Amino acid sequence: MSGPRGAGWVAAGLVLGAGVCYCVYKLTRGPRQGVWGLRLRPSRSAEDLTNRSYDDVLNAEQLQKLLYLLKSTEDPVIIEKALVTLGNNAAFSVNQVIICELGGIPIVGNKINDPNYSIKEKALNALSNLSVNVENQIKIKVYISQVCEDVISGPLNSPVQLAGLRLLTNMTVTNDHQHLLTNYITDLFQVLLVGNGSTKVQLLKLLLNLSENPAMTEGLLSAQVDSLFLSLYDSHVAKEILLRVLTLFQNVNNCLKEEGHSAVQPTFPKGSLFFLLYGEECAQKMRALINHHDADIREKVTIPKF
Repeated sequence: MSGPRGAGWVAAGLVLGAGVCYCVYKLTRGPRQGVWGLRLRPSRSAEDLTNRSYDDVLNAEQLQKLLYLLKSTEDPVIIEKALVTLGNNAAFSVNQVIICELGGIPIVGNKINDPNYSIKEKALNALSNLSVNVENQIKIKVYISQVCEDVISGPLNSPVQLAGLRLLTNMTVTNDHQHLLTNYITDLFQVLLVGNGSTKVQLLKLLLNLSENPAMTEGLLSAQVDSLFLSLYDSHVAKEILLRVLTLFQNVNNCLKEEGHSAVQPTFPKGSLFFLLYGEECAQKMRALINHHDADIREKVTIPKF
């Protein structure tokens, strides 16, 4: 993506420009109507608001009650229900603003410290929806380091790990806060290698965001990455993964050219991603993919030259 990545914000808080969009995570099942078809509830008790039906949206007064309940109760069942209700309401742009103005972000953010993984997951999902609003990201960025650590050290392939990755992906759609992940890139690649298909796809979405920013190129290429990473370029790898790792290399390669490194041999540590991507083994795998049966794969192939 060229130029400032913040351009293309629309009223709904979604980024549609340059083919990138935020993920708004729905925390409950069941069909939902469009935002203009939702019903506003009359004033009700705070705890009653956690038992809402799927097609309701809360107003400012109700959201304030819900936030007070979330802040004051110690009942894990009520906390989880309140986070689900709050997270679903945070899927709508008007409520993203209201919740922030009511001081809701730190109230939700504090819940990612909860030892209960289900509560932590619901808090991460709510923050993920709130992060769709660029102004909210300024307050949410203080949680990035902790979320990175939890993703790296938490239970592998778990809902809470995926929730953390979704939040980090939203927070890196623009370049503004990507530098906060620099110290975690090596560990994120390790999670990529050991994670299942869903974890790999979500982590690659995050790494793709970083790879589009020339300011992050050195950090990515300097990361210590196991040679197992190159197995992701095998022809039998699932398309949703293979396309993303090909795009990752394509983005990094383009950023190197933009920065003028192609004319000068850069210095990267041995065992880094740079040596994997620009080594002979990767070149062989890329040449093999030129004849891949899928045209989308063939179009993404870039032969490494350095």
